[in-house]
Amino acid sequence: MNSPNNPRVVIVAITRHGVKLAARLAQDLPEAELLIAEKFTTETPALSNPKRFYSGALRDEIGGLFEQFDQIIFLVSLGAVVRLIAPHLRNKEVDPGITVVDDAGEFAIPVLSGHVGGANAYAQRVADILDARAVVTTASDVGKTIPVDILGRELDWQVEAPKINITRVSAHVVNGEMIAFVQEHGARQWWTRTTALPPNIHLFDDINAVDLNKFRAVLWVTRRVIDSEWWLRLPERLVVYRPPLGQDK
Repeated sequence: MNSPNNPRVVIVAITRHGVKLAARLAQDLPEAELLIAEKFTTETPALSNPKRFYSGALRDEIGGLFEQFDQIIFLVSLGAVVRLIAPHLRNKEVDPGITVVDDAGEFAIPVLSGHVGGANAYAQRVADILDARAVVTTASDVGKTIPVDILGRELDWQVEAPKINITRVSAHVVNGEMIAFVQEHGARQWWTRTTALPPNIHLFDDINAVDLNKFRAVLWVTRRVIDSEWWLRLPERLVVYRPPLGQDK
Protein backbone atom coordinates (compact mmCIF):
# COMPACT_ATOMS: atom_id res chain seq x y z
CA MET A 1 0.00 0.00 0.00
CA ASN A 2 1.28 3.46 -0.85
CA SER A 3 1.94 6.21 1.65
CA PRO A 4 -1.27 7.65 3.17
CA ASN A 5 0.04 11.04 2.00
CA ASN A 6 0.11 9.89 -1.63
CA PRO A 7 -2.78 7.44 -2.06
CA ARG A 8 -3.84 5.80 -5.30
CA VAL A 9 -7.57 6.55 -5.57
CA VAL A 10 -10.34 5.30 -7.83
CA ILE A 11 -13.99 6.41 -8.00
CA VAL A 12 -16.42 3.74 -9.22
CA ALA A 13 -19.77 4.79 -10.73
CA ILE A 14 -22.42 2.51 -12.23
CA THR A 15 -25.51 4.79 -12.52
CA ARG A 16 -26.25 8.10 -14.21
CA HIS A 17 -26.52 9.86 -10.85
CA GLY A 18 -23.33 8.14 -9.75
CA VAL A 19 -21.46 9.45 -12.78
CA LYS A 20 -22.57 13.00 -11.95
CA LEU A 21 -21.35 12.61 -8.38
CA ALA A 22 -18.11 11.07 -9.61
CA ALA A 23 -17.54 14.16 -11.76
CA ARG A 24 -18.06 16.43 -8.74
CA LEU A 25 -15.62 14.40 -6.69
CA ALA A 26 -13.04 14.21 -9.45
CA GLN A 27 -12.83 17.99 -9.72
CA ASP A 28 -11.60 18.17 -6.13
CA LEU A 29 -9.68 14.88 -6.14
CA PRO A 30 -7.12 15.33 -8.92
CA GLU A 31 -5.30 12.20 -7.73
CA ALA A 32 -8.34 10.02 -8.45
CA GLU A 33 -9.02 7.85 -11.47
CA LEU A 34 -12.57 7.00 -12.56
CA LEU A 35 -14.04 3.62 -13.40
CA ILE A 36 -17.42 4.06 -15.07
CA ALA A 37 -19.98 1.77 -16.66
CA GLU A 38 -19.43 1.84 -20.41
CA LYS A 39 -23.03 2.82 -21.19
CA PHE A 40 -22.36 6.24 -19.67
CA THR A 41 -19.31 7.02 -21.80
CA THR A 42 -20.95 9.94 -23.58
CA GLU A 43 -22.20 11.43 -20.33
CA THR A 44 -18.77 11.74 -18.81
CA PRO A 45 -17.71 15.37 -18.67
CA ALA A 46 -14.29 16.52 -19.83
CA LEU A 47 -12.11 15.92 -16.79
CA SER A 48 -8.34 15.78 -16.52
CA ASN A 49 -8.61 12.68 -14.30
CA PRO A 50 -7.77 9.36 -15.98
CA LYS A 51 -10.93 7.42 -16.92
CA ARG A 52 -11.63 3.78 -17.64
CA PHE A 53 -14.87 2.18 -18.79
CA TYR A 54 -15.98 -1.37 -18.12
CA SER A 55 -18.51 -3.34 -20.14
CA GLY A 56 -18.87 -6.61 -18.25
CA ALA A 57 -19.81 -7.35 -14.65
CA LEU A 58 -18.44 -4.97 -12.02
CA ARG A 59 -17.44 -7.95 -9.86
CA ASP A 60 -14.82 -8.82 -12.48
CA GLU A 61 -13.09 -5.50 -11.86
CA ILE A 62 -12.81 -5.72 -8.07
CA GLY A 63 -9.69 -7.89 -7.81
CA GLY A 64 -7.73 -5.48 -9.98
CA LEU A 65 -8.96 -2.50 -7.99
CA PHE A 66 -7.78 -4.10 -4.74
CA GLU A 67 -4.32 -4.58 -6.22
CA GLN A 68 -4.00 -1.18 -7.89
CA PHE A 69 -5.54 1.31 -5.45
CA ASP A 70 -5.26 2.41 -1.82
CA GLN A 71 -8.69 4.08 -1.69
CA ILE A 72 -11.80 2.92 -3.54
CA ILE A 73 -14.85 5.19 -3.53
CA PHE A 74 -17.96 3.31 -4.62
CA LEU A 75 -21.01 5.21 -5.83
CA VAL A 76 -22.89 1.96 -5.36
CA SER A 77 -25.31 0.67 -2.72
CA LEU A 78 -23.71 -0.50 0.51
CA GLY A 79 -25.15 -4.01 0.29
CA ALA A 80 -23.86 -4.47 -3.24
CA VAL A 81 -20.40 -3.28 -2.24
CA VAL A 82 -20.26 -5.72 0.68
CA ARG A 83 -21.01 -8.60 -1.67
CA LEU A 84 -18.54 -7.35 -4.29
CA ILE A 85 -15.57 -6.97 -1.94
CA ALA A 86 -16.17 -9.97 0.34
CA PRO A 87 -14.20 -12.52 -1.76
CA HIS A 88 -11.18 -10.21 -1.87
CA LEU A 89 -10.75 -9.35 1.82
CA ARG A 90 -7.48 -10.33 3.48
CA ASN A 91 -6.61 -8.13 6.47
CA LYS A 92 -6.52 -4.46 7.43
CA GLU A 93 -2.79 -4.23 6.84
CA VAL A 94 -3.19 -4.74 3.08
CA ASP A 95 -6.85 -4.14 2.21
CA PRO A 96 -7.59 -0.75 0.61
CA GLY A 97 -9.80 1.81 2.26
CA ILE A 98 -13.37 1.44 1.00
CA THR A 99 -15.87 4.31 1.07
CA VAL A 100 -19.47 4.01 -0.12
CA VAL A 101 -21.54 7.03 -1.24
CA ASP A 102 -25.28 6.71 -1.79
CA ASP A 103 -26.81 7.62 -5.15
CA ALA A 104 -28.18 10.88 -3.79
CA GLY A 105 -24.82 11.95 -2.42
CA GLU A 106 -26.10 12.40 1.12
CA PHE A 107 -23.83 9.99 3.00
CA ALA A 108 -20.18 8.90 2.79
CA ILE A 109 -19.65 5.64 4.68
CA PRO A 110 -16.20 4.19 5.39
CA VAL A 111 -16.79 0.44 5.13
CA LEU A 112 -13.34 -1.12 5.25
CA SER A 113 -9.89 -0.18 6.60
CA GLY A 114 -11.14 2.94 8.31
CA HIS A 115 -8.02 3.52 10.36
CA VAL A 116 -5.05 1.71 8.89
CA GLY A 117 -6.37 2.03 5.34
CA GLY A 118 -7.41 5.66 5.81
CA ALA A 119 -11.05 5.26 4.77
CA ASN A 120 -12.36 7.29 7.72
CA ALA A 121 -10.36 10.33 6.72
CA TYR A 122 -11.17 9.86 3.06
CA ALA A 123 -14.88 9.52 3.76
CA GLN A 124 -14.77 12.83 5.59
CA ARG A 125 -12.99 14.42 2.63
CA VAL A 126 -15.63 13.04 0.25
CA ALA A 127 -18.41 14.29 2.53
CA ASP A 128 -16.91 17.78 2.58
CA ILE A 129 -16.79 17.90 -1.22
CA LEU A 130 -20.39 16.72 -1.64
CA ASP A 131 -21.76 18.60 1.37
CA ALA A 132 -22.74 15.18 2.69
CA ARG A 133 -22.46 13.47 6.05
CA ALA A 134 -19.61 11.11 6.89
CA VAL A 135 -21.00 8.11 8.77
CA VAL A 136 -18.01 6.98 10.84
CA THR A 137 -18.50 4.14 13.31
CA THR A 138 -14.93 3.50 14.52
CA ALA A 139 -15.03 3.76 18.30
CA SER A 140 -11.95 5.93 18.76
CA ASP A 141 -13.19 8.41 16.17
CA VAL A 142 -16.71 8.53 17.57
CA GLY A 143 -15.30 8.91 21.08
CA LYS A 144 -12.67 11.41 19.91
CA THR A 145 -9.85 9.58 21.62
CA ILE A 146 -6.49 8.07 20.68
CA PRO A 147 -6.43 5.73 17.66
CA VAL A 148 -3.91 3.27 19.08
CA ASP A 149 -3.17 1.45 15.83
CA ILE A 150 -2.26 4.54 13.79
CA LEU A 151 -1.20 7.11 16.39
CA GLY A 152 1.55 9.35 15.00
CA ARG A 153 1.32 7.92 11.48
CA GLU A 154 1.39 11.40 9.93
CA LEU A 155 4.59 12.00 11.95
CA ASP A 156 6.14 8.75 10.65
CA TRP A 157 5.97 7.03 14.01
CA GLN A 158 6.24 3.25 13.77
CA VAL A 159 4.09 1.06 16.03
CA GLU A 160 5.91 -1.71 17.87
CA ALA A 161 3.70 -4.22 19.70
CA PRO A 162 2.12 -7.64 19.26
CA LYS A 163 -1.25 -7.48 17.53
CA ILE A 164 -3.01 -8.66 20.69
CA ASN A 165 -1.55 -5.70 22.59
CA ILE A 166 -2.94 -3.24 20.06
CA THR A 167 -6.35 -4.88 20.25
CA ARG A 168 -6.45 -4.97 24.05
CA VAL A 169 -5.06 -1.48 24.56
CA SER A 170 -7.43 -0.01 21.96
CA ALA A 171 -10.32 -1.45 23.96
CA HIS A 172 -8.99 0.06 27.19
CA VAL A 173 -8.64 3.46 25.53
CA VAL A 174 -12.17 3.60 24.07
CA ASN A 175 -13.65 2.21 27.29
CA GLY A 176 -12.27 5.19 29.19
CA GLU A 177 -9.87 3.25 31.41
CA MET A 178 -6.77 4.88 32.88
CA ILE A 179 -4.02 5.13 30.26
CA ALA A 180 -0.45 6.34 30.75
CA PHE A 181 0.95 8.15 27.72
CA VAL A 182 4.72 8.37 28.08
CA GLN A 183 6.58 10.55 25.59
CA GLU A 184 10.34 10.51 25.85
CA HIS A 185 11.02 11.37 22.20
CA GLY A 186 9.24 12.57 19.06
CA ALA A 187 7.21 15.57 17.98
CA ARG A 188 4.77 16.92 20.54
CA GLN A 189 1.97 17.78 18.11
CA TRP A 190 0.64 14.21 17.95
CA TRP A 191 -2.84 15.15 19.22
CA THR A 192 -4.57 16.39 16.07
CA ARG A 193 -8.24 16.38 17.07
CA THR A 194 -10.00 19.67 17.71
CA THR A 195 -11.32 18.38 21.04
CA ALA A 196 -9.37 18.19 24.30
CA LEU A 197 -7.38 15.11 25.22
CA PRO A 198 -9.75 12.72 27.05
CA PRO A 199 -9.37 12.78 30.86
CA ASN A 200 -8.45 9.08 31.04
CA ILE A 201 -5.19 9.80 29.16
CA HIS A 202 -2.41 10.86 31.55
CA LEU A 203 0.83 12.35 30.21
CA PHE A 204 4.35 11.57 31.41
CA ASP A 205 7.84 12.44 30.20
CA ASP A 206 9.56 9.40 31.69
CA ILE A 207 8.44 5.78 32.05
CA ASN A 208 10.03 5.67 35.51
CA ALA A 209 7.53 8.27 36.72
CA VAL A 210 4.58 5.97 36.00
CA ASP A 211 3.02 3.87 38.75
CA LEU A 212 2.19 0.91 36.52
CA ASN A 213 -0.30 -0.46 39.04
CA LYS A 214 -2.56 2.56 38.54
CA PHE A 215 -2.91 2.29 34.75
CA ARG A 216 -4.66 -0.24 32.59
CA ALA A 217 -2.29 0.31 29.68
CA VAL A 218 0.80 2.23 28.61
CA LEU A 219 1.46 4.02 25.33
CA TRP A 220 5.18 4.70 25.16
CA VAL A 221 6.86 6.98 22.61
CA THR A 222 10.57 6.30 22.82
CA ARG A 223 13.76 5.30 21.03
CA ARG A 224 15.22 3.33 23.89
CA VAL A 225 15.65 -0.43 23.62
CA ILE A 226 12.63 -2.19 25.12
CA ASP A 227 13.85 -5.44 26.61
CA SER A 228 11.67 -8.47 27.30
CA GLU A 229 11.21 -7.48 30.94
CA TRP A 230 8.93 -4.60 29.96
CA TRP A 231 6.70 -6.81 27.84
CA LEU A 232 6.49 -9.32 30.71
CA ARG A 233 5.66 -6.59 33.24
CA LEU A 234 2.92 -5.23 30.99
CA PRO A 235 1.39 -8.27 29.31
CA GLU A 236 -1.07 -7.16 26.61
CA ARG A 237 -0.91 -3.67 28.13
CA LEU A 238 2.00 -2.01 26.30
CA VAL A 239 2.21 -0.35 22.88
CA VAL A 240 5.45 1.33 21.81
CA TYR A 241 5.85 4.04 19.16
CA ARG A 242 9.16 4.73 17.43
CA PRO A 243 9.57 8.33 16.18
CA PRO A 244 12.23 9.10 13.56
CA LEU A 245 15.57 10.56 14.58
CA GLY A 246 15.72 14.31 14.93
CA GLN A 247 12.01 14.66 15.71
CA ASP A 248 12.03 15.95 19.28
CA LYS A 249 10.25 19.31 19.11
